[in-house]
Amino acid sequence: MGSAKSNNRLLQGIGASPGITIGQVRITDRSRVVVIEERITAGEVPAEIARFKAALAKAKDELLQVKDDLAARRGPEHLYVLDTHLLILDDSMLTRETVAFIEQELVNAEAALKRTLARFKEFFAGIEDEYLRERSGDVEIVVERVLRHMVGQDQESLTDVTVEGKTIIAAHDLSPADILQIDKESVIGFVTDLGGKTSHSAILARALEIPAVVGLERITGELATGDTIIIDGTTGIVVINPDQETFRDYLKRKQHYEYLERELQKYRDLPAETTDGFRMQLKGNVEFPEEIPSLKGHGGEGVGLYRTEILFFNCPVPPDEETQYNAYATMVRAMAPHPVTIRTLDVGGDKFVADLNLADELNPALGVRAIRLSLRRPDIFTVQLRAILRASALGKVRMFFPMISGVAEIRTVKALLEEAKAELRREGTAFDEAIEIGIMIEIPSAVIIADLLAREVDFFSVGTNDLIQYSLAIDRTNEHLSDLYEPLHPAVLRSLKMVVDAAHAAGIDACICGEMAGEPEFLPILLGLGFDELSMNAISIPRVKKILRRCNKAEAEQLVARALTFSTAQEVLSFLQSEIAAHYADSFD
Repeated sequence: MGSAKSNNRLLQGIGASPGITIGQVRITDRSRVVVIEERITAGEVPAEIARFKAALAKAKDELLQVKDDLAARRGPEHLYVLDTHLLILDDSMLTRETVAFIEQELVNAEAALKRTLARFKEFFAGIEDEYLRERSGDVEIVVERVLRHMVGQDQESLTDVTVEGKTIIAAHDLSPADILQIDKESVIGFVTDLGGKTSHSAILARALEIPAVVGLERITGELATGDTIIIDGTTGIVVINPDQETFRDYLKRKQHYEYLERELQKYRDLPAETTDGFRMQLKGNVEFPEEIPSLKGHGGEGVGLYRTEILFFNCPVPPDEETQYNAYATMVRAMAPHPVTIRTLDVGGDKFVADLNLADELNPALGVRAIRLSLRRPDIFTVQLRAILRASALGKVRMFFPMISGVAEIRTVKALLEEAKAELRREGTAFDEAIEIGIMIEIPSAVIIADLLAREVDFFSVGTNDLIQYSLAIDRTNEHLSDLYEPLHPAVLRSLKMVVDAAHAAGIDACICGEMAGEPEFLPILLGLGFDELSMNAISIPRVKKILRRCNKAEAEQLVARALTFSTAQEVLSFLQSEIAAHYADSFD
């Protein structure tokens, strides 16, 4: 039945975690602390610094307590994301900048910390990669925790949300700690003013399969505790106090969605195989061990992309070998017996790790980043190589290297890898002597010489996001150019074909770990091109597998041969849509 005080307002946000859910709202205070800047005297500086450091210590103690409580309730595999927030609290740059503002600007501790946060946010705003740009939210959440201790504001815990009915949490923002504390028996979804699809809270919501819509900007101002709302985590739509007709409509959609999900789960343990017997590996892109249960639960056959950037996030110095080894070992053990493919550091260097001290770049997308950064800092790179090698003794591990542009680069990488292996042998440290190595194909030069690069490695993994961006000279984060970001552009399709053909001619696998891999409508194209492995978000795997099991590889190859004859992306898209309607329509419901 619809809400008694129906007004049927619709808001559009960002679908962060799929699913449709209907319930009553509970407003949770996660609003930002209002800070009033006050001038202080030189004599008051020591007291303000002490107050700041005391709040920092309290925030750390609080987070450690949350971690202990969660370890008892959920087990240690769910805690890695909290370690990133503890690292931020330990960050010497956070402390140093805030203390400097207090001493030099003679402002109160709250204002000094806010200024430090503004500096962090300014840096992150300049990062081209959306995934890494979202990490600024972690800093903001940690700073807010410290500020609350400064001003004496208690923060309610979501562990207290235990009600007879089903509750949807509404908040300005939610931290990863908040998400992990949610009792799924009581909380059936959440909506927030802030957030993006690649924030850690969104990642955890998907991993825990809690429907969520974020980035609604003003949702907390539109709601009152007790309101009935509908959230559609797939489309990002939120309906406030729905009328009876809308309620019934979404109830049917919810039942249909849940039916489809149950049907898709039937594919979880079935082989990812076409009707004519072609076997494709379907794996997951992950960052935290918390994502592994969801990946296994959706039928993932391993990790096709393990992003290691979070280990280097906002650190005063790069993480040491033991820290990295423990992280990789946790992931390998959690994914066993399936393989884990670890990508080495794939970031620009400026300020991401304070110790790097690289100059500002006018065009960081074309600057010192990814493998270029690693080769300029072999001291940092070798530590990562050693840690990955050590983890390979625990299970099936592959490693691959981002932004390779030529043969000379990969040979230099291989030389450093051999040095790391030799060191471990001398120390008597175990590792997989036959560990496979690969490269990301994401820039045009790598496509053009793919045949030469294929002789040097054991597999290719195509990063379609960057390959499309670099091939078409399109900044995919620029909303004014979004219509020109075309995965089906003939130049992109020809590039993908060149990569697969070169890989197979050399007897190695060709994989994709970009967004194209998880888009079901692209599957006939990727299958026809001959890719051996697709790596994607865990929740996309069952749907892709369902479609794959109804496809015929020979027919897909014919489809690609036709698609390659067209001159524009729109022509390819129209043709693909007509083929899907004619042959695969029932698979795309």
